[in-house]
Amino acid sequence: MPNQFCPSPRELDDLELLLNGGLAPLTTFDDATPVRLSLPAELAGADEFELVDPEGLPLARVTPDGLVGLTRPSYGPFRRLHLDPATVRSQYAGALTVPVAGALAEVDLAAITAARAGRTVVLLALVGTGTPQGLSPAGLVRASQAAAELLGDAHVVAVALASHGDAGTDHLLGQQVVANYTDGDVLAVVGGDDYPDEIGAVIDSDQPEHPGVVVFFSGLSGSGKSTLAQALLDLILEKGERTVTSLDGDVVRRNLSAGLTFSKEDRETNIRRIGWVAAEIARHRGIAICSPIAPFDETRKQVRAMVTAAGGEFVLVHVATPLEECERRDRKGLYAKARAGEIPEFTGISSPYEEPEDAAVRVDTTDRTIADALSDVLSVLPF
Repeated sequence: MPNQFCPSPRELDDLELLLNGGLAPLTTFDDATPVRLSLPAELAGADEFELVDPEGLPLARVTPDGLVGLTRPSYGPFRRLHLDPATVRSQYAGALTVPVAGALAEVDLAAITAARAGRTVVLLALVGTGTPQGLSPAGLVRASQAAAELLGDAHVVAVALASHGDAGTDHLLGQQVVANYTDGDVLAVVGGDDYPDEIGAVIDSDQPEHPGVVVFFSGLSGSGKSTLAQALLDLILEKGERTVTSLDGDVVRRNLSAGLTFSKEDRETNIRRIGWVAAEIARHRGIAICSPIAPFDETRKQVRAMVTAAGGEFVLVHVATPLEECERRDRKGLYAKARAGEIPEFTGISSPYEEPEDAAVRVDTTDRTIADALSDVLSVLPF
């Protein structure tokens, strides 16, 4: 089997446009451009490897001569609307093309109506990673479909134009991509605050009042993480206003991560698994409460990135109870075993705990009631 690599969401968007001609004249990833590929160390310098989608389906092969397409992407909502530029130019020749990155306001619809002069309208919904403004990618397509219904003789095409983190770069790439999708006139819209009811309804349903949240407790064994997490869980359940899931470190290890050891690599794998599940809960606007030790800064940052990419809010709580107090409590007898050499790589004894510098709050539970310590956590929560 050839070496395989699953690119990031942004890189998958770039790959789609490289293969369908949307980024022409670019035809492959190029480190001299913003359209580049960040490879893991094991693939750095490799002459040939496959790029796969999140389910492992090979999409393209990277060779010394460039990209070779293998399979059209099949994942993601509204896939049927992801037409290639040649198809769009052929089906909608002479149309007025309108790039759309946010919901179209009343003023935008009026401008399109004034400029179309009886022509068909193509709304290019720019749904790539980081590009939609104020809406999810699927929400942008739904809002554009609602606009198309209001305009009449208008069609929505989804274009995987991703943001590359620089406004100037994104503007130039956007012009390049839009030019590949049309041979006719292009109308830039300015946006506004007043929306037709049909579009406003899409905005309201796509962006509810409460986003998903991950509350991530990190600290030494015996610091009070699980106790605080359980108290927070109980409080949310008593209020009954939000769905909430607890991802306790020990519980996850017995179920999701059974078979992993306590080596540094396996502990990091366990935390990434917790992070992935938590991010999916946040994606669907729930609350996830996590309480692993999570001793390594890099892994905690990876979890934060997962949650942020899923549209959730990440709240890191450092339960900073000193080692001496944690060892005094030692309800499970783990510190005694670690001191006796029976547990290798035990955090705080034979393996380090990297204290967070990016925590939303630092809580020392020494000589404090649960309610008192929990009040510190509640003060930084967005719900």
